[in-house]
Amino acid sequence: MSKFTAQSSDAAGIATIRTLAADVVGKANSGHPGAPMGMAPVAHILFTRFFNANPKSSKWFNRDRFVLSNGHACALQYILLHLLGYKLSMDDLKAFRQLDSLTPGHPEAHHTDGIEVTTGPLGQGFANAVGLAIAQAHLGAVFNRDGFDLINNYTYVFTGDGCLMEGVASEAASLAGHLQLGNLVVIYDDNHISIDGDTAVAFTENVEQRFLSYGWQVLHVEHGDSDLEAIYNSIAEARQEKNKPTIICLKTTIGFGSKAQGTHGVHGSPLKADDIKALKTKFGFNPEATFYVPEETYAAYAAAAKKGAALEQEWNKLLASYGQKYPKEYAELTRRISGKLPTGWEKSLPVYKTSDAAQASRKLSEIVLTAVTPVLPELLGGSADLTGSNLTRTKAMVDFQPPSTGLGNYKGTYIRYGVREHGMGAIANGLAAYGGIIPFIGTFMNFVSYAAGAVRLSALSGHQVIWVATHDSIGLGEDGPTHQPVETAVHLRALPNLAFWRPADGNETSAAYLWAIEARHTPSVLSLSRQNLPNLEGSTIENALRGGYVLHEEQNEDLTIVSTGSEVSIAVEAAGKLIAQGIKTRVVSMPCWLVFDQQDEAYRLSVLRSGAPILSLEALSTVGWQKYSHEQFGLGAWGASGPYQKVYEKFGITGANIAVVGKKVVDFYKQKGGAVVSPLVKAIHL
Repeated sequence: MSKFTAQSSDAAGIATIRTLAADVVGKANSGHPGAPMGMAPVAHILFTRFFNANPKSSKWFNRDRFVLSNGHACALQYILLHLLGYKLSMDDLKAFRQLDSLTPGHPEAHHTDGIEVTTGPLGQGFANAVGLAIAQAHLGAVFNRDGFDLINNYTYVFTGDGCLMEGVASEAASLAGHLQLGNLVVIYDDNHISIDGDTAVAFTENVEQRFLSYGWQVLHVEHGDSDLEAIYNSIAEARQEKNKPTIICLKTTIGFGSKAQGTHGVHGSPLKADDIKALKTKFGFNPEATFYVPEETYAAYAAAAKKGAALEQEWNKLLASYGQKYPKEYAELTRRISGKLPTGWEKSLPVYKTSDAAQASRKLSEIVLTAVTPVLPELLGGSADLTGSNLTRTKAMVDFQPPSTGLGNYKGTYIRYGVREHGMGAIANGLAAYGGIIPFIGTFMNFVSYAAGAVRLSALSGHQVIWVATHDSIGLGEDGPTHQPVETAVHLRALPNLAFWRPADGNETSAAYLWAIEARHTPSVLSLSRQNLPNLEGSTIENALRGGYVLHEEQNEDLTIVSTGSEVSIAVEAAGKLIAQGIKTRVVSMPCWLVFDQQDEAYRLSVLRSGAPILSLEALSTVGWQKYSHEQFGLGAWGASGPYQKVYEKFGITGANIAVVGKKVVDFYKQKGGAVVSPLVKAIHL
């Protein structure tokens, strides 16, 4: 372990961060100056001594990853990015929290150069970092060879009391300890302050004992405001531990240097003007100067950036040598880094005929995974303890486990997440953010709600995470209302940039996977049945890829029934009964609203056309279907416990009853008179 060597620029660098934090938040008159001021010393040491990245090439694959889990402290991260030379100017710092700036109120991936993951909701970043660390361990195991340690980066995390109170961080920390992720270093800003004041009012647990019980290494820095050598030594020691993640408990004073230091008053409010001047005077800066950076500070960070550029250059040479010795592995690694899929992979997708046996869409999902995982090694699967129900693990998969456990190895492509749905979702975001991996994760549809915060951030951040969400309606039967997710679909459909797929048969299931795997910046939730579904006449992968299509056509129709998933075959049965009565009935299958909405207007109006009433059918809440139908049939309340056929009968979702409902709709609109215009015809389109 190298020894700490003080640099003449250290004091000025730390003071620069503290005063800039005050200026950045002060000019915006909004934000959180306290944590950036308190964490300035550890940030300075980490980024000038340890952090390996090239600001001029921010996507260099083997860069260290940094996650600011306490995202409200983002003024700190923006200042560091600016000092290091990322694409963030002083003018960008001055535009903090302003409309359309590169410095929004919390860090956003794909928006600001150098930001790895979107943080803000506390605990999410901590769990994302576990995903980043898993990704490094996995890809390193797959591609590294003797003399070619290509993928060996560290993941560093700043976290606060709030993150450690959130359950998602606990879930992720527990799994990280089990997985022995020695490449993960968490620095805990132990300042005893949250918005409500001193954490003594709600958070008195022994953090050290908790993390020791998780299997982590726990280190301490008692004087985080000033003891640079102790900060340095703790990070160096954390990097030496290869078989455990490390948390460094760093005692700091929030808002250090401010008149309000150590109080919650400096947590989420700008410093007063006289306090900012006093702060600058205390650190030897001109109290009248704003957004001031000494040349020696820029020079220190430029040196760190230069080191990172040299490291990337060395890595590129190593990669080229690797390519000469291991051409097959080189081709695969560079393909995965680029994000390109193997040519023709989609030819492995199953295609079905109506004569093929009816199967549950969760089983159809397993068949797809069995077919595509051999040709898509970037698929890294897992489930929250429901592997046998979700059918997410193929027979060829090996578990991702520390080799010492004898349960698998780091090359394994199946993660046992345990009963940790929220942690799983947030970890998967980190896996996707790392690159070279497409994560798919499984649980019951109902328990996707447990992970709502992580799903939302997948969509906001553009992380390609695929949820295999089985037992998706009242069709799961006996487990009853506690497990029947009648409201979950409408929640997920409401999320921008999230594709919620509810396939009706085998071809639609293959289409859902095809779309989800090719959608590099959109997460997907595949809503899958427990009960068997017949393969439908008119269903094709190509049709389903449009999100909605006419499954059964009739000219001059009296009624269109639009449906999804397990209810489409019921709609077909009802249509047959209505046609037998002389009521011409079309059937539309709409497996994905998002994808259907992306089609051109002419196509959409050809599917849900004017001229006859449209009735929606789904064994879920009807909320949202008003956009696509004139009348809606589904569940108005919770489901019920019993054999699924009996539950469907109880709620009238049978071919016979839907035929009765359909005739009622037709009669109503004929009696009402007047033109029936497609519900898609609107003055306003968002």
